[in-house]
Amino acid sequence: MTTSDVAAVEEPPAFLAQRRPRSGGTLGRYLLVRALLIIPTVLILVTLVFFLIRLTGDPITAALGGRLPADQLQDRIHEAGYDRPVIVQYFEYLGQIFTGNFGTTITDNRLVTEVLITYGTATLELVVYALLIAFIVGIPLGMVAAAKRDHAADAGLRVSAILFYATPVFFAGLLAKLVFSVWLGWFPVSGRADVRTEIALNRQGSTGFYLIDAIATGNPAYVQDVLSHAVLPAMVLGLATAGIFLRLVRTNVIGTFNMPYVDAARSRGISEYRLVRKHAYKPALIPIITVIGLQIALLLGGAVLTETTFEWQGLGFQLTKYLAARDFVAVQGIVALIAILVALTNFVVDVIAAFLDPRVRY
Repeated sequence: MTTSDVAAVEEPPAFLAQRRPRSGGTLGRYLLVRALLIIPTVLILVTLVFFLIRLTGDPITAALGGRLPADQLQDRIHEAGYDRPVIVQYFEYLGQIFTGNFGTTITDNRLVTEVLITYGTATLELVVYALLIAFIVGIPLGMVAAAKRDHAADAGLRVSAILFYATPVFFAGLLAKLVFSVWLGWFPVSGRADVRTEIALNRQGSTGFYLIDAIATGNPAYVQDVLSHAVLPAMVLGLATAGIFLRLVRTNVIGTFNMPYVDAARSRGISEYRLVRKHAYKPALIPIITVIGLQIALLLGGAVLTETTFEWQGLGFQLTKYLAARDFVAVQGIVALIAILVALTNFVVDVIAAFLDPRVRY
């Protein structure tokens, strides 16, 4: 084999460098199909939630039954239209959703859209923190585990990954509060910020993202307070996803190490560190990107338990309160929003994956 042949096979496979489809319309058709799939996905989820909730009866009776006289309860049911056929209520509800009207909560008489806007930003902020931790922890450690394959470091990291994603979120949260808040006193026990900080942020005009609001004040004490409250819930939620990322990166980096172009590069004396950094890094990211959509759904589900454990005032925390109050109108709205967010996130992830790896659309 000549030197030019070795140099040629040192380059990564063509699909990793390719950015455009072979046919001009292939990418467009793929994106169009993925975009259209959002509609039936959201429709199916919303339909399931609607009819499952209706199995328990009308929301007025579920939330206020036993607390109102029978005649007043019937008046409320008739006023809300819950005495009509379920199929009529279903199509009316779909029409409301398409116009952005998710109804009004029964227990506190608030527009569901107001609840979604008020508390949705808190959940989104927590999910962003958790994703950052998952990337920062999972990807580098996965590459280290692959580079140290079948050594003690690899075994330790694999065991850690299993512990990360196998430990229930609520248990990890309680344990983290006990150790780092009660015993060591390093971080606050609960909440998104101290009362004084929250008052200052709300007085200035809150965007809902406390870190952004704290930075906007120019007061480092507020920024430190917000970040100190976010550390434990973000770590608990992020490490569960980091364990999955670690295993995926390790598996794919090891697979890349067995590729012919990596063997050729290794025969030329290229260090293992450079092999990982130059040749194995990008192929390992492709499966991470493709599963981000699924992880967003898991993060939102985990946020319910995390927010409840740390009293993080987000959608998950509110969802548990509305479930306890049997306010199914609010529950329907929150679940519908989560379904829409998951569907949109999966679409964005599919688009990114299509640009990184054209094989996903062939």
